[in-house]
Amino acid sequence: MGVDQLDDEDYPAMTMGQAAELLDVQPAFLRSLDAAGVLIPVRSGGGHRRYSRRQLVLATRMRALFDEGLNLDAAARIVALQDELSAARTRIAELEARIGARNGDGPDR
Repeated sequence: MGVDQLDDEDYPAMTMGQAAELLDVQPAFLRSLDAAGVLIPVRSGGGHRRYSRRQLVLATRMRALFDEGLNLDAAARIVALQDELSAARTRIAELEARIGARNGDGPDR
């Protein structure tokens, strides 16, 4: 696989230091997300945290909510609700497309 793994959003390619630098946060911020169970990094053989791109996006979303004055619990709940809403909207669009196709309104006809 090699370098191709870097294209995988879930591949834990970044160390805590790299992630913190990239996100412009302190490592303590990432540790707090880990301790709260919001962001669970993969551990290397030596026990060091490794972060994927998907996890860095989540950390960025959490940081934005912290910057708005929300605490950890509130920010985590908002992110979870946003994700649920996005999944529900995607599912609704899929179902509407299937109904439209059955009724002869969609591109599948």
